[in-house]
Amino acid sequence: MAEYWQEIHALTMRWVRRLSREKFSMLFTFVQPMLFWLIFFGNLFQRAADAQVMQAPDYISFLTAGVVVMTVLNNGLAGGVDLLFDKENGFLERLMTTPIHRSSVILSRFIFVMTITSLQVLVILGVAFLFGVQPATGLLGIATILMIGMLFGVGLTAISMAMAFSVKSHGDFFSVLGFLSLPAIFLSSALVPLAGMPAWMGFLARFNPMTWAIDAVRPLILTGWTEALPHVGMVVIVMVIFDGLCLYGSAKVFRRAMG
Repeated sequence: MAEYWQEIHALTMRWVRRLSREKFSMLFTFVQPMLFWLIFFGNLFQRAADAQVMQAPDYISFLTAGVVVMTVLNNGLAGGVDLLFDKENGFLERLMTTPIHRSSVILSRFIFVMTITSLQVLVILGVAFLFGVQPATGLLGIATILMIGMLFGVGLTAISMAMAFSVKSHGDFFSVLGFLSLPAIFLSSALVPLAGMPAWMGFLARFNPMTWAIDAVRPLILTGWTEALPHVGMVVIVMVIFDGLCLYGSAKVFRRAMG
């Protein structure tokens, strides 16, 4: 067991060192979500949004939960990119010939992606605080937001890594990534509440796991525990089912690719 965790630690630190060498990539990893979505998009639609429809003090307060979960979505779906590049340059094949547990490669990637995502979420909440958005549930609420993000991110990262093992090139990977991410964002309550959507979009959004995550995070930020607790309980059930399905399908892909 000690050797197994040593492998996971070594592989996780490899992802960290790779990111630390890519200064611009690391900068935009942390800046892009809050800059483009929270600051630009939030302020752009600040005066156009209907406060009664949003049921929030202002649009930035409403949007914060959406930006948090969008960040989890984008990071999770992009989580397999480095594995794909390792596969293309032959490093992954050489790594698989070494006497290590193959699952440590997968688990180390999960740990890295979830850690970076959690740091980004904290940065987003910090920037939102500068705009007057204070989580109504305090520090425990922030911890709960991180938990919801990790639950959602596990399934997404599993999908991404399965794609990395399945597609033939990074061009195919990014095409699928774009196809999945944009509909998932717009068919959710990230930018507009379900009540403000066209009926057909609102109907589809209710089947989107992202909507369940956002609708649990939003009351943690805006209203407090009384309203948040039922949503948190429900989202845990939904995410366990979602993660179970994603991990089951991904495990079959991993076994076939690594067998």
